[in-house]
Amino acid sequence: MKMPRPLPTPFLLLAISLLVLALPASSSYPVLIPVAKDPATSLYTILVRDGASHVIDLAGPLLWSTCAADHSPAAFSCNATECRDANAFRAPSCGIAGRPCKKRCTAYPYNPITGKCAAASLIHTRLIANTTDGKNPLQQASVRAVAACAPRNILASLPKDVTGVAALSASGMALPAQIAANHRVANKFMLCLPRHGEGIAIFGGGPLFLQPEPAVGDLTTTLAFTQLQSRKGNPLYYIPVQAIAVNHAPVPLPAGGVVFCSRMAFTALRPDVYRPVVDAFERALARNDAKVPALGAFDLCYRSSMLVNTRNGYAVPEISFVLEGGKSWTFDGSNSMVDVNGQTACLAFVEMKGVKAGDPNAAAVVVGGFQMENHLLQFDLEKKQLGFAKVPFFSSCSNFNFTKSQY
Repeated sequence: MKMPRPLPTPFLLLAISLLVLALPASSSYPVLIPVAKDPATSLYTILVRDGASHVIDLAGPLLWSTCAADHSPAAFSCNATECRDANAFRAPSCGIAGRPCKKRCTAYPYNPITGKCAAASLIHTRLIANTTDGKNPLQQASVRAVAACAPRNILASLPKDVTGVAALSASGMALPAQIAANHRVANKFMLCLPRHGEGIAIFGGGPLFLQPEPAVGDLTTTLAFTQLQSRKGNPLYYIPVQAIAVNHAPVPLPAGGVVFCSRMAFTALRPDVYRPVVDAFERALARNDAKVPALGAFDLCYRSSMLVNTRNGYAVPEISFVLEGGKSWTFDGSNSMVDVNGQTACLAFVEMKGVKAGDPNAAAVVVGGFQMENHLLQFDLEKKQLGFAKVPFFSSCSNFNFTKSQY
């Protein structure tokens, strides 16, 4: 006669439960979030919560968004790690930040465009995203996170559908660290900013394939690397740049550092850096016959019909950041020239405003979004290095296969 199976003992059930908890999460694939460029502001946005759009801020230390009127603040004490991380960096424009904490933690989210800030409570939230194998979205994932609950009046000057800011700095309260901790992936992220269409942000590592896949291959295998540096009390990402080369001719780079800023449309050069680079570019191009008057923020402009257009943009001198070890991060015409209107193309580097030449407190170069577009950038916060690669001319950052996306 067939004997019935004995029921599991409480001890066995406990052992099975502990084993399940110890197993790696099935969602340990990297997390994929689409990136869009707002045409009105040139700011980049991602969808991080219930279809809500957030502005990307590479220097942002804190994830924040507006909340429903009936939201419940999380009970974080002043000594909680989350509270310390939320207040590790203070925006210079936020005079109220740094007030003594009394009982419940207070954070100070700020608008990266206007500088306006507010006192806010921390909340628990969930990010709705997809996992990915680097080729396609796989399945929808819900990622736990802590965010600041900001009032709507600090959303001024952000895109109209935006409800907050997605911080991508190395702060413990920024998205990369929170996704790494709660989703069990590496503390690194890739950013491929689009000029048009939908780009990508991937948290947790590669590979990455864009269409046409057989021709592009895994883009992460083409990455070159340099150090990713930080400064105390400052959430910005710095890279060591020895010079700026125009057609391989180096222009010395004074002290100050090179930083990334996704909220700036174009790369800004400090006055003592700007003029030598612009003069070197003008001499190397040698097309005074095509020059037209300055237009808007751009000093060096040309009649676009008189410039040769190629698959890599206008045929103009290359501009490169000369890095350690003989490496260079190079910008061809597609990232160095911008069509301001139907007749005019201008050098897409601008002079930094509000700082003096040689100011040691100001960065020498602030890399803006236009120069990052259609480059794959990998910010590895564990190894403290930046990987960079140009997307081939026959593809773009908007060529990821989102057809299986759960959004």
